[in-house]
Amino acid sequence: MLDKFKGLLIEEEGQGMTEYGLILGLIAVAVITVLTAMGTTLSGTFDGIVKKLPGAQ
Repeated sequence: MLDKFKGLLIEEEGQGMTEYGLILGLIAVAVITVLTAMGTTLSGTFDGIVKKLPGAQ
């Protein structure tokens, strides 16, 4: 019984996939944060471009 418990602690078979999942999650959070922070700036820029186009309302 003790050997099986030690085997669970030492086993590293699924460790790589977990690390890739954590990295992917951190990248997703970073992208969402950057897009949220830049959202108002980009919106203002595009509004300015649209107003300068001929026939814009």
